[in-house]
Amino acid sequence: MSTLKKIVIDGIEVEVDAAMTIIQAAEVAGVEIPRFCYHERLSIAGNCRMCLVEVVGGPPKPAASCAMQVRDLRPGPNGEPPVVKTNSPMVKKAREGVMEFLLINHPLDCPICDQGGECDLQDQAMAYGVDFSRYREPKRASEDLNLGPLVATTMTRCISCTRCVRFTTEVAGITQMGQTGRGEDSEITSYLNQTLDSNLQGNIIDLCPVGALTSKPYAFTARPWELTKTETIDVMDALGSNIRVDTKGREVMRILPRNHDGVNEEWISDKTRFVWDGLRRQRLDTPYIRVNGKLRKASWPEALEAAATAIKGKKVAGLVGDLVPVEAAWSLKMLVESLGGKVESRVDGAKLPADNRSAYVGTAQIADIDTAKTILLVGTNPRTEAPVLNARIRKAWLAGARVGLIGAAVDLTYDYHHFGNSRDALVDLVGKVQAKPDTVVIVGQGALNEADGEAVLSQVMKYTEGAGAKLLVLHTAAARVGAMDVGAVTDGGMTAALDGAEVIWNLGADEVELAAGPVVIYQGSHGDRGAHRADIILPGACYTEEAGLFVNTEGRPQLALRAGFPPGEAKENWAILRAVSAMVGQQLPWDDLAGLRRAMVLVYPHLAQVGEVAANDWNRIPLREPAKATFRAAIKDFWLTNPIARASPLMAELSANAAARANTPLAAE
Repeated sequence: MSTLKKIVIDGIEVEVDAAMTIIQAAEVAGVEIPRFCYHERLSIAGNCRMCLVEVVGGPPKPAASCAMQVRDLRPGPNGEPPVVKTNSPMVKKAREGVMEFLLINHPLDCPICDQGGECDLQDQAMAYGVDFSRYREPKRASEDLNLGPLVATTMTRCISCTRCVRFTTEVAGITQMGQTGRGEDSEITSYLNQTLDSNLQGNIIDLCPVGALTSKPYAFTARPWELTKTETIDVMDALGSNIRVDTKGREVMRILPRNHDGVNEEWISDKTRFVWDGLRRQRLDTPYIRVNGKLRKASWPEALEAAATAIKGKKVAGLVGDLVPVEAAWSLKMLVESLGGKVESRVDGAKLPADNRSAYVGTAQIADIDTAKTILLVGTNPRTEAPVLNARIRKAWLAGARVGLIGAAVDLTYDYHHFGNSRDALVDLVGKVQAKPDTVVIVGQGALNEADGEAVLSQVMKYTEGAGAKLLVLHTAAARVGAMDVGAVTDGGMTAALDGAEVIWNLGADEVELAAGPVVIYQGSHGDRGAHRADIILPGACYTEEAGLFVNTEGRPQLALRAGFPPGEAKENWAILRAVSAMVGQQLPWDDLAGLRRAMVLVYPHLAQVGEVAANDWNRIPLREPAKATFRAAIKDFWLTNPIARASPLMAELSANAAARANTPLAAE
């Protein structure tokens, strides 16, 4: 049980939890204390000493505010609250001394350092340091590490804050970084000079307070003050991580995480962070029409006329891809259904019940994982399907939660009880054990995209029912929940939607193989599988080039904003569909994005609650017996799951490295 205690910091009295450290209490009081090694999401190291403060009535020397709890402070002589000073002469002198020590060996290479302009060491040297040094000895140098193609290292700049070591060990769950040596010989290194084997390693770039760890792909391309910053949403997985896209002119230069405690905290996966080089390659920037078996460039009026002619009076099917905003999915549904056709968004064959949000989204929020005592994973490998979510499960495991897995046995970076890899193991568990109220069950697409997916889901829902346990359906496609929310589904799934179709309108669905016969109109951003099969290509914007709503795997609508403009003649997706609707005599009743959204939220009011998770009424589907089979992985290659990633040379290199690492023979012990 927490107890509250009063403390006075720089004359400001606050009442805080006694378990808080002084540096946390100072944040409550609005007082800034400089720090290098302290980070609120990592364990306390206490090794940079920059956060020294004076505790009045305490020892006659400054104390490290990151490592001293409020409960350990003595009250005044008459029982007054303890007093802490963060700007006294003692503290000022201590900070100047610490900064002087930190800069003894730090190289003077700010003009060529990628951290310049957003460097904690620069900022704090200006604010708290002195303008001279008493040291004249030669500076120490360190050898750089090869951590792989993502993180560039200049270890001479390292100040041994150990944030990178603590992150990789505690959050990412790999044990490849550490500190060796003592005193002047101490250095951060990787075990046996290995490259890092994690899909969260890019976060150490953000954590590094100096320029020791920087982004290799971004190196020497831009300074922070040259960049236009746009706060938006990631679509590389269905978690809906909050990101910031930095652009220079029309080019995306880098992608950084934004803090959102309910979704991604302040981490993003490496695919999210580094996929931006795929945004500028293999782009569709002009319409195409297939003539005599070959695609030729066309003008927009010509391509729209060809598309309108193709669908007029024909049986049309619409497919919604994995990266499509809700507005475009709804526009396609309205257009195709007005022509008597059918639309389907479950293009991977997932047996998700339409019109039952408690079955295709669940009842849990991502934040519920933090307080869960038991977590059951069914047919999912969250390390590849949602790496940031996997880090959250690991955090719960470190806090004492028990984790169980029904599915393929894989390395999830934490211990779990493996119930087996068969449907029988699930049926056996459901028949014998009742879930507890503090349980979160996470069911993945690997369990749902087989023929008996609905039967598997019925078993999972029976397990969670009654005890107050919570269900989270972990999607792999960012567009899936939003498309299902607006009814872009057909009874019988994709087979029923495509049955007898003469024309297929493929809205960014690049993961499906379409049979020969129907005319295919492909609307998307990259020259991927969908464009190769197309008869008419309409170039659309990708997720950084148009504003749109995305609903994440827990059912939270979030707004993605435009960071740049589509290349060449490519247009926003909803606008293309609006133009075609007018040409076929079924004009959609809006002329701009605001009008589209107004019409959409009238029908689906929960989409107006941006950033909020709507409560889903529990509606258990009838219990059915699944087939006798094992669970298969939903994602075969983490790095190449969508057209943007497949266009990225860096993702291809990472995929090849992962394959080589998996095939490396181990020496017999």
